[in-house]
Amino acid sequence: MWPLVHPFFGYLCYSAYRRLDGEAPTAGPTVAVVIGALLPDLIDQPLRILLAGHVGRSVGHSLLVAVPTILLVWFVTRRRGRARLGVGFTVGYLSHLVSDAFWPLLVGAYDELGYLLWPITEMPEYTGRKVLVEAGGVTVTTYWLEALIVLVAVAVWWRDGRPILGR
Repeated sequence: MWPLVHPFFGYLCYSAYRRLDGEAPTAGPTVAVVIGALLPDLIDQPLRILLAGHVGRSVGHSLLVAVPTILLVWFVTRRRGRARLGVGFTVGYLSHLVSDAFWPLLVGAYDELGYLLWPITEMPEYTGRKVLVEAGGVTVTTYWLEALIVLVAVAVWWRDGRPILGR
């Protein structure tokens, strides 16, 4: 998934979670969702640029880093009476990992999931573009799905009262 699509997917997940309680997302937790959803790429993409041969998914995408990071954020936010921020961050971070794992799981490309336990497991080079359908010389890739995620997330965010910007 393109890095900037992750916050949109994370917001959809967080909005659905808040709607289970009958409430719309608020500004603070929405910011936490965005930070959590971007963090794995904010860690790994600079490493990909700086280190030749780095695949762009390792440290920040590893559950061996994600779980302690989430627990630390959860502990600090609960201790400060801001548990919803911890929930938002957790939903954002985990939605990033889930969305990156979705396609390899769907097509059975389990070797691409090596990043989840890096450095214990290896991660082959990430190809990025995944073909959904090829018909009549037209190729529809996951980029179309990502564009749809962005459009739906913006519509849901608008319906939720545009947390961060306000009404």
